[in-house]
Amino acid sequence: MSARAPCIIGVRHHSPACARLVAARIRALRPRHVLIEGPADFNARIDELHLRHTLPLAIYSYLSGDGTHRGSWTPFAEHSPEWQALVVGRACGAQVRFIDLPAWHDAMDDLPNRYADAPDAAHEARAEAYEAALAQRLAIDGRDALWDHLFEQQTGDDALAAALQTHFEHLRGDDPGSPGNAARETQMAQWMAWAMARNDGEVLVVCGGYHAPALARRWRELDAGDGEPDVPEPPRDEAALRHGSFLVPYSFRRLDAFQGYASGMSSPLYYQWLWESDAAGAGMRLVRDIATRLRARNLVASTADLIALHTHARGLALLRAHAEPLRADWLDAVAATLLKEAQDVALPWTYRGTIRAGTAPLLVEVMDVLAGDVRGTLARETPRPPLLDSVERELAAHGIALEGERDIDLLDERGRRESRVLHRLRLLGIPGIERLRGPALALAGERRERWRLGRPLEQTAALIEAGAYGATLADAARAMLETKLRDARSDVVALAQGLNEAALAGLAAVGDALLADLRAAIAAAPRFEELGQALAVLYPLFRHGEAVAVAGAPLLAVVIAAAYDRALWLFEPATGIAAADGFAHLRAVIALRDLVRGHAADVQDGDDGLDLEVARALAVFARKAHDEAAAPLSRGAALGALVSLPQLGDAAGEAFDTGAALALLGRLAPDAIGDALSGLLALAREQIAEDPAFVRGVDALVAALDDHDFVQALPALRSAFAWLPARERGRLASAVLRLHDAAHLAQSALTAPLPADIDAAAIARATLRERELWQNLQRWGVLPAAEEEPA
Repeated sequence: MSARAPCIIGVRHHSPACARLVAARIRALRPRHVLIEGPADFNARIDELHLRHTLPLAIYSYLSGDGTHRGSWTPFAEHSPEWQALVVGRACGAQVRFIDLPAWHDAMDDLPNRYADAPDAAHEARAEAYEAALAQRLAIDGRDALWDHLFEQQTGDDALAAALQTHFEHLRGDDPGSPGNAARETQMAQWMAWAMARNDGEVLVVCGGYHAPALARRWRELDAGDGEPDVPEPPRDEAALRHGSFLVPYSFRRLDAFQGYASGMSSPLYYQWLWESDAAGAGMRLVRDIATRLRARNLVASTADLIALHTHARGLALLRAHAEPLRADWLDAVAATLLKEAQDVALPWTYRGTIRAGTAPLLVEVMDVLAGDVRGTLARETPRPPLLDSVERELAAHGIALEGERDIDLLDERGRRESRVLHRLRLLGIPGIERLRGPALALAGERRERWRLGRPLEQTAALIEAGAYGATLADAARAMLETKLRDARSDVVALAQGLNEAALAGLAAVGDALLADLRAAIAAAPRFEELGQALAVLYPLFRHGEAVAVAGAPLLAVVIAAAYDRALWLFEPATGIAAADGFAHLRAVIALRDLVRGHAADVQDGDDGLDLEVARALAVFARKAHDEAAAPLSRGAALGALVSLPQLGDAAGEAFDTGAALALLGRLAPDAIGDALSGLLALAREQIAEDPAFVRGVDALVAALDDHDFVQALPALRSAFAWLPARERGRLASAVLRLHDAAHLAQSALTAPLPADIDAAAIARATLRERELWQNLQRWGVLPAAEEEPA
C-alpha cells in the first residue's frame, strides 16, 4: 500500500473479528503511525495503559464543577480492536496516538461511552432501519446475530476488510452526521493529515465503522500544520472547572448491552471465548458454563437436554450456512430444548437493552452466564485521583473499617462525625456503603444508625469516577449534592430530600450560583402541598439543626424564604382541593403556620437569619378565611392558623377566636361544615377543642341540622374529629354527654370505634330511610298515626 493513503479500518467496538484484523494489519504493514479513536488529551499518559493491568479497564474522562458534570468512558477488553491497536502497535515500534476529542468537549455531550454503537440518535435510527432491512432479507433476528453472521465467522483478512468497508459505507451512506460527529471527525482527520504529511511511513487508523467513510474523504481537505495537532482546551469561561482522565477498573457486566449500558457488544464473555479460541471452542465453553449455572440454580438441564441442545445448535448452524454454531445458534437452541414454558416476550438476544420483564428465569440466567463476571484490576503504580487518598484518610481518622456491620450512636459527637463520613460516601453512590437502619429525617430523634460496610470490586472504580467531583470527600460530596439539587429543579419534594441528605452528611455550604438557581426553581414550583412538605422538613433543620451542623445555614435560609413566598402566593387563590390532597393540604398549612410562629418568636429575641414578612402571611390567612369562593377546608385551616397565633392577632387587624370559628361554621352549607371543622381542628386544636363555648356552639350547630343535612355532614364531621388524639376525643365526648344530661354514660358511648366492616355514614343513611318509610306508612294509613316508629 502507498503511503499516500492511510489504511483506515472501520470497526465495531469489542468485535473479536475486528480485533484480529487490526492486529494482523499492523503486523503486516508495520506502520509508523497507529491512530486510534480515543481521547487525545490522554496521549501524554498513554504509557499508563501498558502497566501490569488486568483487563477490562477504561479511561474515565470528565469535566466537572460549577453545576456542570460530564463524563465519558473509553472501555477496553482484550478482544477490543482499539486495545489490539495499542498493544500490537507498540510492539511493532509504531507511534501510537489517540485522535478523538476530549470528553469535556460539547461534541461528547450525552455520550457516556465513546465506543457506543450509535454515535447519535439520528444515526441510530438510520442504522436500525438499514440493519433491519438487511436482517429481514437474510431472515435473521437481531442486530447482533446479523453482525455475527456477516463478520464473526473465520474468513481471510482481505475478505473481512472488504466486507467491513462495504457494510459501513452502506450504513453511513450520504449521512453528514450530527454537528458533534462532524467536530469529532474533523479532529480525527486532522491527526490523519498530520501523520500523512510527515511521509515517514505507513499510517493505520482504527475508528468506529460509522466514522470510517467520512474520514477517508475528510483528511485530504485539511492542512497538516507544522506539528502534532493541538488538543483543544476548555474555553476560558470554563477554565475554573475540573477536567482530566484516569484509568478505572472495568467489568464485563458494564460492557454488556443487556445491563443497559451503551456498548459495542453484548455477551462480552462469549466474545472473549471467541477471541481466545474459535467458534467451536467458544460453543463448548458456552454449553459447559450454562449447564453448570442452571444446575446450581436447580433449573432443568439433564444430560439428554444438553445432547439435544448440541444437536439442535449444529442443525441450525448447518441451516444458516455457518461452519460452526455461532452465538445466536446456541441461544436459539437453548430456547428450543431447555425452555419448558411459553415465552410471552421477545427472546433477549433478538434486541438490545435491558432484559424485558416477563423473560423466563432460565433465559435470564443464560444471558448472565454469557455476560460474565470478569473484572479488571489496575497496576499498583497507576496514578489515581486524590479523592481515593482523602477517603482512606477520613476512614482511618474516624476508625471506620469497611467490613461487616457498624452501629453508630447519633447522640454522641464522635458517632455523628462517623455518620457524616458514611453519608458523604453514600451520597456519592459508592458501593459497599449501605445504611440498614436509621432516621429518614435528620431531626427525626432516632438515636442509632446501623450500616453494612464492605469493599466490593466496584468500589475503586466508583471512587475514581467520583473523583471528578472533587479532591476531598467533603468537596466531592458537596459537588454531587449541588448537582442533585440542580437536577431537582422545581420538584420541591426532591429538593427537600436533597437538603435533608445534606444535613445528614453535614454539608451546609454551597455556591452563590446554586442559591440563585434554587430561588428560581422554587419560584416555579406548581403545588402548594409540596412546598408545605418541604417547609416541614427544612425549617426544623434551620432552627434546631445544631446536632447536624446545619442550623442557620444560608442554603436553608434561601430555600425557606423562597418557599415561604411561593407558598403564600399559591395558597391565596380560591382553588378546589381533591379529596386525596386534603391531608397534604392541611399539613402544608401547618408547616406554613409553624414557620410564621417560630420566626416571629425568634425575631423577638433577635434576628434569626430569615427574611420573612409575617404581616403578609397574616393578611393572606385573613383573606382566605373570609373568601366565600375558597374551599371550606382551606377557609377553616386559614382561620385556625390565625386562632393559633393569638400573640400576632393585633397585626391581623381583627379578632380571631372561638367566636370567629363558630361564625364561619354557621355560614357554611351542611356538607361543608365538616371540611371547615377539619381545618380548624388541624390548626387550632389546642385553642378551641376543649373550649366550652366552642363545644356548645358545634353541638348546637349539629343539633340544628335536619335528618338529610346530618347525613350529608356526617362523613366530613367524623374526619374532622380524627384530628383529636384519643384522650382529647374522650374529654370532648364527656363534655357533649354533660350537655345532654347523660354524664352517667361512659365516654365510649360516643368514642367506641365501629367494626372495620361497618360504615357510620351508611348506617345514618339507612336509619334515615327507615324513618322515612315509617312516616310514609303512617301517612298512607297502613299504620295507625299514633303508632310510633321503632327507635
